[in-house]
Amino acid sequence: MEYVYAAMVLHAAGKKITEDAIASVLKAAGVEPDMGRVKALTSALEGVDIEKAIATAAFAAAPAVTSAPAPASEKKEAKKEEKKEEEKGVSEEEAAAGLSALFG
Repeated sequence: MEYVYAAMVLHAAGKKITEDAIASVLKAAGVEPDMGRVKALTSALEGVDIEKAIATAAFAAAPAVTSAPAPASEKKEAKKEEKKEEEKGVSEEEAAAGLSALFG
């Protein structure tokens, strides 16, 4: 994912997405780039309208229509999992706050 993120950063900055540019962004982030993956990404992005791809992905990520309620057994398991996560000490709200601090 960090390779795609590097390409997104370059695109957002208005820079050309090249192998060297992606490698530089990754190195700046402390990641040793795998040039094979960098080459694969740049060739996959050739001719792609990134703005259109972002808009399409954002549209596809829209919430789906909810289905019938889950059976009681699934609800019990979900509550058990929530309880286990709460016992770990990090709530979903805290995790979301941490992520929002990272990504704005």
